[in-house]
Amino acid sequence: MQPCSPIFGGTFTMDIEESVEAAIAIQPRVVIPMHRSKADPQDYMKKVEAISNIKVAPLQIGEVYYLN
Repeated sequence: MQPCSPIFGGTFTMDIEESVEAAIAIQPRVVIPMHRSKADPQDYMKKVEAISNIKVAPLQIGEVYYLN
């Protein structure tokens, strides 16, 4: 899970660009976008997968993703 809130002040969620930067810095095998009411998960997926080997797995409500 990506950290998304500073300890003191600031905003408590990342926008797409900040989340892409965090994913690249952390280098997980899989990223599952969350809290995306104003963001397009397909746009996020294109940005992350274009510059890394990180898999982006946007889920539907109630969908389950199993890590191998």
